[in-house]
Amino acid sequence: MTELVRTVVDGGIATITLDSQHNRNALSRQLLAELHAGIDAAEAADARAIVLRHEGPAFCAGADLKERAAAAHDAPEIGPNQMVTALQRLMDTERPTIAAVNGAVRAGGIGLMASCDLVVVNSTTTFALTEVRIGVAAAIISVPILQRVPAGKIAAAMLTGEQFDAAEARSIGLVTHVTDDVDATVQSLIDGVRAGAPRAVRETKALLKRVPTLDRNVAFDEMGRLSDELFRSPEALIGMEAFKEKRLPIWGGERI
Repeated sequence: MTELVRTVVDGGIATITLDSQHNRNALSRQLLAELHAGIDAAEAADARAIVLRHEGPAFCAGADLKERAAAAHDAPEIGPNQMVTALQRLMDTERPTIAAVNGAVRAGGIGLMASCDLVVVNSTTTFALTEVRIGVAAAIISVPILQRVPAGKIAAAMLTGEQFDAAEARSIGLVTHVTDDVDATVQSLIDGVRAGAPRAVRETKALLKRVPTLDRNVAFDEMGRLSDELFRSPEALIGMEAFKEKRLPIWGGERI
């Protein structure tokens, strides 16, 4: 069986590459299983960040419709369970996740992309939530999408399946970076993550999700305790000493 997803961990960064070009990286049973294996590898290696990229002209075309149609009676087992857990894992892993998008994104592929913390897309990238045009809804992927984008700003795209471009995706908050050089932008983000202290980066990812769900006073109380704890941590001592000495800090034995 041909491998559809490749994972490489190098320099503390896990790069997961979708390479199912015959079906535009559609979310088949095999691709999702191998995506989970890639996330497993990143977690096992305690990677500092995960980059999700692709080969071919499409980042992801969404569900594998041929596979779904051939086993319609088995549909819940084919897609949603594997898909839900893949989206959850990208959202919930402690390490930052970065989608590197150099091609078209459709339907479920938008949910996969939106589950990453940072989304870097080529300026020529197009998007479409085409589910309604085949008689279904963007149900599962609405969860990560609507955590990023106000419902009113993506309602037209979801209700009509109309195509939209990278500038629009950036303006509504679906993507974080639009660039003519995706690889260079992703590398800059990786360098930034690696320049930060590992725990500090993990805690920052967590608070970005948690603080908006809290009452204001509860948030101040909880974040105050976290701040005090971090300022007393070994990483903070390393960082402040490096600042005082006007040099770069060393995290985990590696000079950044």
